[in-house]
Amino acid sequence: MADFLILRSAQHTKADFVESQHKRMKNTQSPKRQPGQYANRTLARTVVFQLLFLHDMNPDNSVEWDGDFLSENLPDHDEILKFARQLLSGVRENRPELDKEIEQISKNWSLTRMSVTDRNVLRLALFELTYMKTPKPVVINEAIELAKTFGSTDSSVFVNGILDQF
Repeated sequence: MADFLILRSAQHTKADFVESQHKRMKNTQSPKRQPGQYANRTLARTVVFQLLFLHDMNPDNSVEWDGDFLSENLPDHDEILKFARQLLSGVRENRPELDKEIEQISKNWSLTRMSVTDRNVLRLALFELTYMKTPKPVVINEAIELAKTFGSTDSSVFVNGILDQF
């Protein structure tokens, strides 16, 4: 009952009531609500994919601001930020091996023939399959969703077909 303001006189208007409620709410500390770990990992993959795509399209771009980009897009999520950094650095460090493996599996498709979206989704997914402990169905599903979101109408089918062979 203490949360309600009873209007007893003409001095107390609706505006006064609203203002008092705003003050009360400002002074009340509520815990930060964060999405679940899995939703955050999906966001981390999306942000990392965007950086991989950017650098694939603009190889002369500096990578110096990548940390800032990750931090801005994954604020208040230290574990997820760490996960995103692992993905980004891992794909970059292992790119020649990842590309070689993708080309071996993708018959009649060179990396240069693939769309930028498809090859970066595949790099990211293959790195996660090979070097991290993420279950294969999760990696494939996440890659398909990235391909659907950022690729062409056939990207998800193409990515699924390649990743299914690993």
